[in-house]
Amino acid sequence: MDKNIIGLSIILPIYNDAAAVSRFLPELFTFTNQQDKSCEIILIDDGSTDHLTSTYEQLRQQLPTNTALRLVQFSRNFGKEAALTAGLAQSQGELVTMMDADGQHPISVLEQMLAVMHSNNVDVVAAVQTSREHESLLIRTLKNGFYHFMQDTHRFELTPNAGDFRLMTRRVVQALLQLPERQRFMKGLYAWVGFATIYIPFQASLRQTGKSKFNYLSLFELALIGITSFSQRPLRWISRMGLIISLLALIYGLYIVADTLFFGKDLAGWPTLAAGIMFSAGIQLICLGVIGEYIGRIYEEVKQRPLYLVDKVLDSRDKK
Repeated sequence: MDKNIIGLSIILPIYNDAAAVSRFLPELFTFTNQQDKSCEIILIDDGSTDHLTSTYEQLRQQLPTNTALRLVQFSRNFGKEAALTAGLAQSQGELVTMMDADGQHPISVLEQMLAVMHSNNVDVVAAVQTSREHESLLIRTLKNGFYHFMQDTHRFELTPNAGDFRLMTRRVVQALLQLPERQRFMKGLYAWVGFATIYIPFQASLRQTGKSKFNYLSLFELALIGITSFSQRPLRWISRMGLIISLLALIYGLYIVADTLFFGKDLAGWPTLAAGIMFSAGIQLICLGVIGEYIGRIYEEVKQRPLYLVDKVLDSRDKK
């Protein structure tokens, strides 16, 4: 075994999940110890406020000889998408995978992904969650609607329930790192770069400790980033809505003129005028809001601020 060649990099984004990490990593060490090539585990600390550093120091004492452990700490919380990107930038392995640190991504599925990768000429093996019974009906309905809305079969397709749990070759990682946008929606970026992909089904394990950091608001914000980053449909809908309302207004105006000229009926002015003004004003505000979201994304991009800032890096390969 060539110890200078890292065969597999495992990226774990973490936010206040030190207890889950302390339970999950020993299982991961057992897996990496069985690999033919060296492995590295990269912990991306996304501004945690718990005792993750002390947990790292305890875990590094349990490391197998073929495994390196690195802790990358952000200066503050930058979000999971930034943490995943940082993990990709830090990785050095021939193959790279991303997993949740809470243990919901089974190691047995990672073993299956490696087997599929080695037996097929593909660059990506992605895990697709087969059941989301642990989520509420509202969440499942909204997610299904989002994936249906985001499909763009002419260029790329966003596979429903295929998340960040995937195994990628080095050239896919390099392609993802070439994408310069600051407002990152990783599920869309995976689909955008393409490459040969095999999807395998899996069932997520139950969380052993802690709780999910994603709530309705954070999921809505992530969906909004995805829509404004990968779809122009809202802007097209605004144009079509404006055209339809203009045509309806023209038809109604012609009706009023004809009704007055030919039948001599008085125009009931105030109710019609008030309803029309309120309706058109509401439509305009909605349209301005949608346009404002796109302008806001442009504003964030043109500032060219770093996607994240690293406070410090702890590496088990460094001498104390």
